This record gives sequence, C-alpha cells and structure tokens, in this order.
Amino acid sequence: VFPGNCWAFKGHQGQVVIKLPTRVYLTAITVQHITKDASPSGTIISAPKDIAVFVSLLGTSGGDLALGMDADREEETLLGMFTYDVEKDPVQTFSLKNMLLPRAFSHVKLLVKSNWGNPWYTCIYRVKVHGKMENQKASTKGQD
Repeated sequence: VFPGNCWAFKGHQGQVVIKLPTRVYLTAITVQHITKDASPSGTIISAPKDIAVFVSLLGTSGGDLALGMDADREEETLLGMFTYDVEKDPVQTFSLKNMLLPRAFSHVKLLVKSNWGNPWYTCIYRVKVHGKMENQKASTKGQD
C-alpha cells in the first residue's frame, strides 16, 4: 500500500463490485488505507468513512449476475454498514451479518457513502473479503 497507488473515484461517494473467484459464504470484509505518516500531505481525508456492503440475491442458484447490471430487476441485501476510522489501525476488519438462509455469493458490492473530507476524490487502497468457499463448506458438511 503506497500513496497514490489506489483506486480513486471522483467525489465522496462511489461503489465497486468485486467478482470473487468462486462463490463464498461471507463472514467479514477488511478495508485498508495508507497511514497519515505515509501520506505526503500528512492527512488521509481521501479515506472512505461510511461504507455499506451488499450482495445480490439474483443469480444465487447457479446464475452469475453481477450487481447493478439491471437496476429494475436487481435485488440486493445489505450485509453490513460500518465506519472506517482514520484514527485507528489502517487495516480494519468488519463482521458481516449472518443471513437467515446462508448462501454463497460470487459478487460483493462495496458502497462508499462518504469520506473523511476530501471534496475531489476518495481512495480505496485494499479490500479483502473473508469467508468460506462454497465447495469447502460442502466438503466439510457433517464434520465438526
């Protein structure tokens, strides 16, 4: 993670859809930004602040429909909302809500609702998705 080596989007709101290499039972998400010490300006106001994590309920039974492809038909579920705190560790992990009917998903949408004050852009440095791959869960079914 180096200053400027990020995915930057215009303004303080934006979203990114991450296609996972396989379907995953999601448990948490990690967001990482640079530290104030690493920043050339000494500030990290371009860091995301309020973040929401969604998955699509369409395409969960075999199809692989990406989020946001068809807003009229899209059915998203919120798995969590959290605040990235620039005063804490630059690597922050947030637990996602357990689903009533656990499902594996192939796409995750990260919606940044605000940043820490930069009016021109917001930077995403690193996002990690945590969980158990669908095929691993099936292979361990019935075992503790």
